[in-house]
Amino acid sequence: MSAAPKTIPGAADRPFAFTAENQAEAERLIAKYPEGRTRSAVLPLLDLAQRQEGWVSRAVVEAVAKMAGVAPIMVWEVATFYTMYNLEPIGRFHIEVCTNLPCWLRGSEDVVRAARDVFGVDIGQTSADGLVTLSQAECLGACVNAPMAQIGDDYYEDLTYDRAKALFTAMKQGRTMHGGSQAGRRCSAPEGTLTTLTTDPTTPEGGRWIADSSPAAPGATADPR
Repeated sequence: MSAAPKTIPGAADRPFAFTAENQAEAERLIAKYPEGRTRSAVLPLLDLAQRQEGWVSRAVVEAVAKMAGVAPIMVWEVATFYTMYNLEPIGRFHIEVCTNLPCWLRGSEDVVRAARDVFGVDIGQTSADGLVTLSQAECLGACVNAPMAQIGDDYYEDLTYDRAKALFTAMKQGRTMHGGSQAGRRCSAPEGTLTTLTTDPTTPEGGRWIADSSPAAPGATADPR
């Protein structure tokens, strides 16, 4: 499932310019940094450009370099290092399946198989209709709810083959998708019945204890100082 290494796009890219709205946002981002430190705006500027274009082209890099006041090679160093930047066009939806150890042990291969069955794509491929690009990710930090995938800005967790297939089918049909646990789990609570923290710990019934000397103790008065 290994992805191909990133390579710098060729020069035959169409010109890039921020929309009026994004230009204003880009200027706001740059203004956050002191004079002489505008290179720090490279990451958010690349993200903004990618949200507009869908990927980071050579034209995008040159435009960002000019705005940040740095050489294009410095922007390439950023774009080729961070996996969130796409150096080639991707589909309308970018499905990034975590295939690292915790997700793999919990069945990430079934998530990839579901994408293959619904969209006819494998890791590193874009569907013929341009709807989705399927990628692998190295640990997205939601190991407790493994296996999971990131689609756009949202996490989809507790996936199985059937849940992933239902999610991808909804995507293909243009139906609403809901992020988070696909098993109905609340945040990262245990599966099934809670065995701890079954009462509110901030209440007396939940075992709250307040020292007599605490300002929060019953009958305590405010410190005159």
